[in-house]
Amino acid sequence: MTTSTPSAPGPGGARPAAPPPLPQTLLLLGATGDLAGRLLLPGLGRLVADGAQPGLMLVGSGTDDWDDERWRRRVADSFATVGADGPRVAELIRATRYLPADVTREEDLRRLLAACHGQLVIFFALPPTVTARTAAALSRIGLPPNARLMLEKPFGTDAVSARSLNDILARLVAEDQVHRIDHFLGKSTVVNILGLRFANRIFEPLLSSTHVACVDIVFDETLGLEGRAGYYDGVGALVDMVQSHLLQVLALIAMDPPPTLEARDLRGGKAQVLRATRVWDDDPERWSRRARYTAGVIAGRRLPAYVDEPGIDPARQTETLAEVVLAVDTWRWAGVPFRLRSGKALSGRRKEAVVTFKQPPRVPSGLIGYDQPDRLRIGFGPDQLGLDVNINGPGNPMELDQVHLVADFGPGELPPYGEVLRGAFEGDPTLSVRGDTAEDCWRIVAPVLEAWRTGAEPLREYPAGSHGPGDSLLAPAAGERR
Repeated sequence: MTTSTPSAPGPGGARPAAPPPLPQTLLLLGATGDLAGRLLLPGLGRLVADGAQPGLMLVGSGTDDWDDERWRRRVADSFATVGADGPRVAELIRATRYLPADVTREEDLRRLLAACHGQLVIFFALPPTVTARTAAALSRIGLPPNARLMLEKPFGTDAVSARSLNDILARLVAEDQVHRIDHFLGKSTVVNILGLRFANRIFEPLLSSTHVACVDIVFDETLGLEGRAGYYDGVGALVDMVQSHLLQVLALIAMDPPPTLEARDLRGGKAQVLRATRVWDDDPERWSRRARYTAGVIAGRRLPAYVDEPGIDPARQTETLAEVVLAVDTWRWAGVPFRLRSGKALSGRRKEAVVTFKQPPRVPSGLIGYDQPDRLRIGFGPDQLGLDVNINGPGNPMELDQVHLVADFGPGELPPYGEVLRGAFEGDPTLSVRGDTAEDCWRIVAPVLEAWRTGAEPLREYPAGSHGPGDSLLAPAAGERR
């Protein structure tokens, strides 16, 4: 982020008005895809409606043969899903353009760049292989000065391709101009975790191997494939969720206190944790699980088996549920298992990080009913803080009951994609993933992917609407029986 020397006071002691912000263009590649319509454009709409980025120009591009009018309808419909309206929103919709293009071709890219004005921000809402080919083409034709690049996860398809992509990006722009987007790092998520940890004397001293038995990071959903076969069947749950989102949450929970929340300190702290992370006991066969859902019923809705969903190739053996147990070999966390899981078509939504504390050294005889450890829960949807603690219950004062205390985190000003877009528009990479971190995330899951590729870890099955496979590596959630 650039800084400038404050202007001297004008006549009468008043400072002159700040210069108007430079005009910016957001060039959205992959504009007709699901990501753009469902997440990116709504986030942009809220950002513009809240008064940010005045004078922003939006240019959409894709392989579909759309015209400006159809594109404007899509933008307007996406903005409406989050109630984004007002004169600035109306002006952006009126002025936005759509240009069909093959973004891997240099001549098409030149045409797109010629349609952009002012500070350029390019969002690659593209598959990883297409992103790499597009970046390579841009490296041959060059970019305007100070252009910023936003890339959607996954960053590459493995550690080698991620390193290759980083090398191409480094030839295009400086690292702090590359915004690798993980919407789990929307500002409210980051601030919730860091505020809870580093602004509370109650919790932070307990978050270490001295007091913690294990940490679970879970993202279970009731939704099935929902028409996303084109993307999902090529990646699966491990790459879609664990390799990206859940490892970022692990880093925030396990990092040591940074000096500041500026990009260099925060991203450096996360990188240090991920460099120390590996599969538990270096044994992916023992400490990972994969499974996919069969036909079942969720909340009265019948789901077909994953292999019977339109567009699925059963031979790919794509998992819809992934679990892996990781070790974080730092002074603070050595010996504490971090158990990560994400699954589709399960019985209930569970999106949380759970810190399970060790049992007390001794519960005095006479206290009855101690059978559950204390737990700290950080919820990601809804955003909540929960605390499971043992207290003396009603009736017999010597009998213990566990109670669940809940407090809501304050909602963020913007949806996650609005936050990460604002970071790119303002040149602040704090909420983006640094290049070396992207490569380390692939290194961490590489042994698991290899074990699965060779069949060393079998592909299990579970009925849609169930809790998942019976031999889960995680303890059951509250109320579950296995």
